[in-house]
Amino acid sequence: MNYLTNAGALILQFAFGAIVTLFVLRLLAEACRADFHNPICQFLYRFTNPVLRPLRKALPNIRRVNTAALLIVLALECLKMLLLAALAGVAPSPLGILVAGIAETLDFFLLTWIVLVFVWSLMSMLSTDRYHPVARLVSSLAEPLVRPLRGRLTIGGLDFSPTAVLLGLFLARILIVQPLSDWGMRLLLGA
Repeated sequence: MNYLTNAGALILQFAFGAIVTLFVLRLLAEACRADFHNPICQFLYRFTNPVLRPLRKALPNIRRVNTAALLIVLALECLKMLLLAALAGVAPSPLGILVAGIAETLDFFLLTWIVLVFVWSLMSMLSTDRYHPVARLVSSLAEPLVRPLRGRLTIGGLDFSPTAVLLGLFLARILIVQPLSDWGMRLLLGA
């Protein structure tokens, strides 16, 4: 790849990452039942609802999972992989695009949770305003992951449950996402 191709790939990844972030946060906010009166949740709802409303008629929620948002995230990740392959001058296979898109989607969710749990644990160590909209949203999204281990990994007054959750998320990236991504790239490139 030359410098211009690398710059184009960076811009594509940034643009798709920003859009996917909004849909992932919307999906997680609904699944974790975040406070709808939070201004950030209202922004996510207003921005994503015009796209999701028509799809939700055909794709109902499964329990608390917004399947329309999940489909949009997967479609955006597949489109990103297709555009990156075209930018590199590769004729990708459809199965490779799908597998790589699934790997990217899973990786994005895991990275989002890593960031949320890290920020949540950092906010709990610092004296932050618990009623700030960002703090409330981060708390409501990270709490379900940490809650099952909370209080069980306490040593000397320190709770290591966020550390265990982060370790589990990093291991999932290494043991699940990376092999899936490698397989998708082999299929994508036809190797």
